[in-house]
Amino acid sequence: MKIALAQLNYHVGDFDDNVSRIIGCIEQAKLHHADVVVFAELSVCGYPPRDFLEFDDFIKRCEEAVGKIASVCHGIAAVVGAPSVNPASKGKPLYNTAWFLADGAVRAKTHKTLLPNYDVFDEYRYFEPNRLPASVVTYNDTRFAVTICEDLWNITDDPLYVRNPMEELAGLHPDVIINIAASPFNYTQSANRRNVLVRNAKTYATPLIYVNQVGGQTELIFDGGSMVVDAHGEVVATLKEFEEDFSIIELPKEKSPNPHISTSPHPQILTSPNPHISTSPNSPNSPESIRQIQAALILGIRDYFEKLGFSKAILGLSGGIDSSVTLVLAVKALGNEHVRAILLPSQFSSEHSIADARQLAENLHVPYDIIPIEEAFHTFEKILQPQFAGLPFNLTEENIQARIRAVILMALSNKFGYILLNTSNKSEAAVGYGTLYGDMCGGLSVLGDVYKTQVYALARLINAESEMIPENSILKPPSAELRPGQKDSDSLPDYDILDQILYGYIEQRKGPGELMAAGFDASVVKRVLKLVNTSEYKRAQTPPILRVSPKAFGTGRRMPIAAKYLS
Repeated sequence: MKIALAQLNYHVGDFDDNVSRIIGCIEQAKLHHADVVVFAELSVCGYPPRDFLEFDDFIKRCEEAVGKIASVCHGIAAVVGAPSVNPASKGKPLYNTAWFLADGAVRAKTHKTLLPNYDVFDEYRYFEPNRLPASVVTYNDTRFAVTICEDLWNITDDPLYVRNPMEELAGLHPDVIINIAASPFNYTQSANRRNVLVRNAKTYATPLIYVNQVGGQTELIFDGGSMVVDAHGEVVATLKEFEEDFSIIELPKEKSPNPHISTSPHPQILTSPNPHISTSPNSPNSPESIRQIQAALILGIRDYFEKLGFSKAILGLSGGIDSSVTLVLAVKALGNEHVRAILLPSQFSSEHSIADARQLAENLHVPYDIIPIEEAFHTFEKILQPQFAGLPFNLTEENIQARIRAVILMALSNKFGYILLNTSNKSEAAVGYGTLYGDMCGGLSVLGDVYKTQVYALARLINAESEMIPENSILKPPSAELRPGQKDSDSLPDYDILDQILYGYIEQRKGPGELMAAGFDASVVKRVLKLVNTSEYKRAQTPPILRVSPKAFGTGRRMPIAAKYLS
């Protein structure tokens, strides 16, 4: 039996395009005599559809789309994901369903049993969990255990759910496990995912076909990484990361308790050039994590623009590390002809920062403008002089500069149809080191889930082949340059320390006592955590943040704004 894996980039709600792409892959699979072609979870409507699922018309269009796909399934079967209506009078109105299509019709439906309701997932808001007895789908004398994403994830040593769908299916002796998924990227996920899939295949001595989607869906980025694992737990084929891909594998005809899988040698079938999946530790700053983060951010920027129908980006380029890395990523995603850099120096901007910004723009062949803000700043000083008379220069004047820059950038965005890219990093966002309606403005936050130390690592990766980002931007002490001689370290711990505390608190959910026990200074821990918690109201007003970590600001981290804890 030949099974095709179709790893596609879907667009939520774009039924015509999604169906066209799915049917195109079915026809391609037919040409190579595949028996079954497998697509991702909720592939028909795109994942995550969120509150679109509450619209009857949306569900009706999903059903119509499934019918169109089924109509071309002659001589081949397809497994697609789409919501289906729960006919019962009780429970949620929908199921998250894998539709098995063959002979021009729906052959079987399998509903998702385990509905994740943590981090960025909110499936129990919309779907009823499957409570029906386990069943397999038989097609061409092959018994398929069809599962959906999370249904395979309860095999860990510390199970999250009471039920284990695969344990129930194993009693029916399937020949193949199919898992359709919408598994978003973070820099720990590929290793975790591989371990879960391998453990399933070995535990149940059954080959496993895993198909994930790829692409950016607002803040979520899907990395693909679809794979085939044989009954011994060996990964024998993988599809590309962060790209669409298509591959066909061939199961042996003979029945055996542990059949090996052979990949089809057909030269016209796209296969991953490197089937190896790295097992190196995916720590936040490891080379593998930084490589994946760069690829994810580029894909996230590109798809955010394309799926919204925009093509041009603008950003403020200061000569600092954050705006420099953001500009490079934007150029990689959109092309230099679609990115515009604006230098907005004040009387406090150093000459080397201006020179570094110009050099980077010229290295990238990006058009740029220099718009000094000193005159505008003095105008504001004059306007506010009656109210500010006798008061010293402080954070207020610093914020005015940031907001002047934001007004200019947004004016250019409005006039010429650009989307403003926010350049703030996760370390700054965590401790509130940013100005509302100033440097926190933008249509998309590129680095909002990337700690400052990771930004430096990204810069080093970008410069690995040649010095694209001026070395001075990397080496100089970080500064907002909003007052004479200002440095970030004037008000924040060194980023090497700050980022470790933030990572422990945000990603690992360690409280102050645990962080102090780990060796961090008690006064520093208390100050940092107070800054994080009292800055929640700022983060509630930020643009969408591209998610690359296991715990990003946004939908995956829901904290009360007016709270007493650690304040």
